[in-house]
Amino acid sequence: MTTTLDETSGGAAPPNGGPKPITVGSRNNYVQLGVYVFIFVPFAALIAAVPLAWGWGLTWTDVILAVVMFEITGHGVTIGYHRFFTHGSFKAKRPLKIALAVAGSMAVQGPPIIWVADHRRHHAYSDKEGDPHSPWLFGTGPVAIAKGFWHSHMGWLFDRDITNKERFAPDLMADKDIVKVNDLFAVWTAVTFLLPAVAGGLITWSWWGALTAFFWAGLVRVAILHHVTWSTNSICHMIGDRPFVSRDRAANVWPLAILSFGESWHNLHHADPTCARHGVKRGQIDTSARMIWLFEKFGWVHSVRWPTPQRLAKISAGQEA
Repeated sequence: MTTTLDETSGGAAPPNGGPKPITVGSRNNYVQLGVYVFIFVPFAALIAAVPLAWGWGLTWTDVILAVVMFEITGHGVTIGYHRFFTHGSFKAKRPLKIALAVAGSMAVQGPPIIWVADHRRHHAYSDKEGDPHSPWLFGTGPVAIAKGFWHSHMGWLFDRDITNKERFAPDLMADKDIVKVNDLFAVWTAVTFLLPAVAGGLITWSWWGALTAFFWAGLVRVAILHHVTWSTNSICHMIGDRPFVSRDRAANVWPLAILSFGESWHNLHHADPTCARHGVKRGQIDTSARMIWLFEKFGWVHSVRWPTPQRLAKISAGQEA
C-alpha cells in the first residue's frame, strides 16, 4: 500500500479502496486517566510556581536545565512531530529521525503516531466539522467563542474519541523505528522528568537540587510547553494577521513566535502546510526552520521544502499552491 502526503490538507491521503472513518472507538478508562494525570499534574506545578519562585527553590541551575529541556523537547515537537512526521517538510537520516521522535515524545504531548494522526486530521478538516480542536465549532457569539477557546486549547484532549491511525498515519505505522518509539512512550515520559532531576542532583550534589530541578525543569517546563502548543491550536485560529490565503481561519500571532519556535506564524503554515519554514517574512523568527537549515548543512536532512518566491506569490494572491 502506497501512502502519499496531500500538500493541501497536510495529511496522509486515504489508501485505495475508499475512505476510512475519521475516528475509531474510544479511549479506555486507564488511558483517559493518564491524560488527566499528564495534563493536570504539570498544570498544578505551573500554578504553584509563582508563589514558590518568590522565596523557595529556584536557582540558576534549575533555570538553565529548564531552558535546555524546553529547547530540546519543544523542537522535538515542532521539527520532529510537526514539520517532519506530519507534513514531510524534509527527509531525515535514520539516527536523526529516531532522535526527533524521542525528543518529541519527551514533551509529553502523546506518542508520535497518535499526535500525527490528530494533526493530519486537523488539517484535513480545519475549522470544520471533523477538526478535533477548532475554536469555531460552536458558533460566533460570546458564549460560543468562550466555549470554542476552551475546547481548542485543551478541552478536546478530554474527548474519548480516537483518531483513526490507519487512515491518517499509515506511513508511521509501517515504520518499525517509529512504532518502537511510540510503544516506549511511558519510558520517554519517565526520562523527561528524571533526567533533569538527576542532572540537578549531580550538579548541586544534593537531594534538594534534584527535587527543585524535577519541579522546575520537569513539571513546570512540561506545563509551559503544553500551553504554548495548545495556544497555536486556539489563539492562532482566533486572532492575528492573515497575509496568505488559507481554507480556514489560521492566523499569525507574533508574541508567541519565540516560545513556539516559529509555529505561531500559523497562517503561512495552513496556506502551505508542507513548507519547512513558517516565518517567511522579514523579521519573523522561526528557530525550527533555522535548525532544519543547520541539519541540512550537516547533511543530516535533505529534500527540504523551502519557500520559493513563486510559491509565496501564489498563496498571497489566493491561488492554490
